Amino acid sequence: MSDRGASNGENGAGGADGTRDRPSLETIAVILLSVTAVLTAWSGFEASKWSGEMSIAFSRASTQRIEASRQAAAADAARAADLQVFGIWLEARAGGDQALETFARERFTDHFALAFDEWIASRPLRNPEAANSPFALDSYVPPGQAEAAAADARADDYFAQALVDNRRGDNYTLLTVLFALVLFFGALVTRFSSSRRSWAVLTGAGVLFLVGVAFLIAFPKIV
Repeated sequence: MSDRGASNGENGAGGADGTRDRPSLETIAVILLSVTAVLTAWSGFEASKWSGEMSIAFSRASTQRIEASRQAAAADAARAADLQVFGIWLEARAGGDQALETFARERFTDHFALAFDEWIASRPLRNPEAANSPFALDSYVPPGQAEAAAADARADDYFAQALVDNRRGDNYTLLTVLFALVLFFGALVTRFSSSRRSWAVLTGAGVLFLVGVAFLIAFPKIV
């Protein structure tokens, strides 16, 4: 009689300690760890993909900078040639050499001739508001100038995109750290003798897991 009562007392104590819910606790912990491991791998994959996109964007930005420099050099060369011919025309005009003036004017490039005609139409010798030279007019656009500006704009866009990609990669890297914390606390669940402590740690790990999942859903992805 006393032995049976003692046995019942031990079973009751075991139930009070939470040994009966150990299987369910361990099952939930295993599921949590398994899913978290997959999501950690996925976050690492996304971080590496965004890092690759960042590198590509930086490379494209550098290529466009080089293109902008090349086009700018072409524009400077064209401007120097126009300036030289215009100088000859000015000397001929000032010296009254009609033949040399005609010779120089026939050698104006198309883009400079357009600005020159506009400048002459403004009567620069009599109009104080006229531009100092055709080179100061908006209509003067040497070859390569617009292309250089466009290449610079594209380089700026690619550089800005690279910074965005870098931030997205960093976000996924931080997400892997968050999931690593879930794995850490999930692994500690079965290390406590008290069921109450085990459930508390598991609950904390579950909260971190849900936060990580929310961020994972919100972040842009590369599949």
